[in-house]
Amino acid sequence: MGKVTFDLDMMRSFVTGIELGSFAKAADRLGRSTSAVSAQIKKLEDQAGAVVFRKAGRGLALTEAGEILLSYSRRLLDLNDEAAIAVQGMVVEGALRVGMQEEFGETLLPKVLGRFARAHPKVRIEARVARNAELLDRVINGRLDFAMAWDNGSVAAHKTEIAQLPVRWIGPSESLRWRSSEDEPLPLISFDDACWFRSLGTEALDRANRPWRIALTSPSLAGIWAGVSAGLGLTIRTPLGLPAAVQVLDEADHGLPLLRSMGLALYRKDAELDPAAERLAMIVINEVRAMMELA
Repeated sequence: MGKVTFDLDMMRSFVTGIELGSFAKAADRLGRSTSAVSAQIKKLEDQAGAVVFRKAGRGLALTEAGEILLSYSRRLLDLNDEAAIAVQGMVVEGALRVGMQEEFGETLLPKVLGRFARAHPKVRIEARVARNAELLDRVINGRLDFAMAWDNGSVAAHKTEIAQLPVRWIGPSESLRWRSSEDEPLPLISFDDACWFRSLGTEALDRANRPWRIALTSPSLAGIWAGVSAGLGLTIRTPLGLPAAVQVLDEADHGLPLLRSMGLALYRKDAELDPAAERLAMIVINEVRAMMELA
């Protein structure tokens, strides 16, 4: 069997259709007819030599081969776009203002900025690492071009869903340092004001009739990690971006209720940003998805 050379144009239609949830929407985004996009997807499936879609109720879902193809398609398109910008010598100047939460400030932000800077060395980036409410407020008021923020399910203009992440109980890496009797209130560590994660945890504990108390509050995530690693209590976050001093706890082993997932989304100030901002936004989305694959 000869080597397969995938068509990147077909891959772009495939990725766009999956991300928009509809190949009709992908056709509109890409300026093609729906039938042309459908034909591209069929040819891509033929190139792959594997079934990419399966029936799922009234719709379609990706097979295991489809999931693999989607992952590689994103990576190939990302590299292709980066190469095109670099080779063409596209010179863009100006400033971009982006925001994300503390979880991603140390792990994701350096990778994103490094990749973007190689193609756009003259663009100045203002990165805002802050809490969710502040990020969304800044996007709405035009003080950020875009922000990656937690999605509470509310309707918002110019929102692109990135993923649904599991929410878990987080304790110290040395789990023997933390013990809690079911007869005593469970000590919790959280931010010092309204926090979606704390609400998820306390609601789950209330449903399970498990008493709880706030053992420590902090205005920063660093303070929360310090309290958890010291064994003062548990916190509630997603598994992404955890420091080495803390770990995800098994709910069954510790008698903890299961928690529902939390959405992660990218919020734009406008429906369409300038090309450089859109490029940076896609790098952010692709890096998050890569982190999820490794988690």
